[in-house]
Amino acid sequence: MNNLTGQFRKTTWDPILIISQIIAVQTVMYFFLGVWIWILTTLLGETKSLDYAFQYKEIHVRDHGGRLVIAVFVINSLIGSLALWWLVQRTKQCLDFACTAHLIHLLFCWIYNSSFPTTFSWWCLNIVSTTIMCVCGEFLCMKTEFKAIPLGMNSQKTAL
Repeated sequence: MNNLTGQFRKTTWDPILIISQIIAVQTVMYFFLGVWIWILTTLLGETKSLDYAFQYKEIHVRDHGGRLVIAVFVINSLIGSLALWWLVQRTKQCLDFACTAHLIHLLFCWIYNSSFPTTFSWWCLNIVSTTIMCVCGEFLCMKTEFKAIPLGMNSQKTAL
């Protein structure tokens, strides 16, 4: 199909696609967060618990365990950027999806703790994680989008 309108992708509103991508990104992030937490708790000999993913008090710099939980979240934000690159594939949408994923995490934490997060460390970690996920996802998507654009005259003739 010849696309002579200059548009790279179809830009119609597709709520089913968007909701599916949100669910897929969230699923990938929570799956790998669970894997990292399982590895962490196994290495530390701790009890495996959802507290590491959702409890505000687990995110702190007071001891080695709290710093490892922070490291797990930072590593997981890199996994989130790979999910953006693989599932969303659009540089312009990385900020939206990164913020949405962390907003959903905020809601889950709020429900899990029965209170709104007020700890400085929780907010800092989530802002840093959102930023890492967004910037790295944008970098990966941009690299792929630029690679897909043919720049030579010969490539235009073969496309026609």
